[in-house]
Amino acid sequence: MIIDCHGHYTTAPAAHTAWREQQIAAWEAGVSPPPYPQIGDDEIRETIETSQLRLMDERGIDVTLFSPRASASSPHLGDAAVSQDWSRHCNDLIHRVTTLFPGRFAGVCQLPQSPRGGLDASIAELRRCVDELGFVGCNLNPDPSGGLLTAPPLTDKSWYPFYEAMVELDVPAMVHVSASATPGLHATGAYYINADTTAFMQLVQGDLFTDLPGLRLIIPHGGGAVPYHWGRYRGLADMLSRPELDTHLMSNVFFDTCVYHQSGIDLLLGVVDTANVLFGSEMVGAVRGVDPRTGHHFDDTRRYLEASTLDASARAAVFEGNARRVYPRLDAALAASEGSR
Repeated sequence: MIIDCHGHYTTAPAAHTAWREQQIAAWEAGVSPPPYPQIGDDEIRETIETSQLRLMDERGIDVTLFSPRASASSPHLGDAAVSQDWSRHCNDLIHRVTTLFPGRFAGVCQLPQSPRGGLDASIAELRRCVDELGFVGCNLNPDPSGGLLTAPPLTDKSWYPFYEAMVELDVPAMVHVSASATPGLHATGAYYINADTTAFMQLVQGDLFTDLPGLRLIIPHGGGAVPYHWGRYRGLADMLSRPELDTHLMSNVFFDTCVYHQSGIDLLLGVVDTANVLFGSEMVGAVRGVDPRTGHHFDDTRRYLEASTLDASARAAVFEGNARRVYPRLDAALAASEGSR
């Protein structure tokens, strides 16, 4: 089986996206937004069957861990109540996808974070999505300000109540920012990669996993710049009197394979232990075109794994085994889906 740990509903129904625009406009005007639209099952099926599911079948991907579109979560827009309402609608839509396509998608939730709010609403939404909707993980935004970096480091004790809920529920978080509110930071080309790299350095500097050894975090997009500069981070850990990365972080931190060229994947697999790498494509996501040098889509990351020097056992771990270990609720979610068919 091939499990894609990183998929977003980037093709959500137009009415869903339009309502978000109306919601923000209403907040800016100081009035209530219109009711959330009625979206039929057939419309959801069409958006999935013509995009994500079609490409999954073409590329031999069996299951996608599916979350709302990351760039559209935009917690810096509106206030905490706006973010809470938007996140709930987004997560309910993901749940409908998992119900309509049992066994092909597992839910990962968006959190109602806000630079103007605490984490109580996020804890409540995580519990709702896991306990009531059967979700297997969440996307945690380390910078709800959209690039202004106003949030405390991920190792700050203010995050601990949320982490403790994650550990209790036995779910991991993908550390994933949203849209950039800063003109100088392109969202997917700069902000995402910068945030991934920044998150890792914060973890190097802190003692998060000493305090919470059961916590698991996935840093997406191949870990940002981290694998390419692995020696830098080992050296900085030494300069800062931190333990070696392998013992300090790598029982709890994982990277995905959302890297869109062969040499990048080869570097990731050569630097980071196979046990810390999960297959991901972010499809349909940040890079959608065809590479003129290969004739294949940039985000067809299965091809890169197949062309790597990994042996069969290591390849199976990256494609399936590591995801099942990092997302332990996935087995139950897939079993429940099989029973509903």
